[in-house]
Amino acid sequence: VQLVESGGGLVQPGGSLRLSCAASGFTKGYYAIGWFRQVPGKEREWLSCINSNDGRTGYSDSVKGRFTISRDDAKHTVYLRIDSLKPEDTAVYYCAALEVYFALAYCEALSESDYTSWGQGTQVTVSS
Repeated sequence: VQLVESGGGLVQPGGSLRLSCAASGFTKGYYAIGWFRQVPGKEREWLSCINSNDGRTGYSDSVKGRFTISRDDAKHTVYLRIDSLKPEDTAVYYCAALEVYFALAYCEALSESDYTSWGQGTQVTVSS
């Protein structure tokens, strides 16, 4: 599985951004895509996830209401829209995938170590 993130950049506080995660190479039939972010010197933080089978989504309490995950199956792409950006959203954002042979129920139950494929990350900087 290959994942390529894009859409990061420099954004003013209060602005919005949509990150993309283009996925390819799935062979097992089902998958979950998760979004994470990491600030230098800190642990990687889980943000959101989406199931391939039913589109069920999950969000960290810290981002619920400002972050929206979605997918475009035709483009094999998962998006993360971030609204009302804050300076503390500055981080490298990663998408990750877990591919499985069975339908997943709750992707939010997955831990970081469950994800087996990772993108290279895209930098988001929120500053005026």
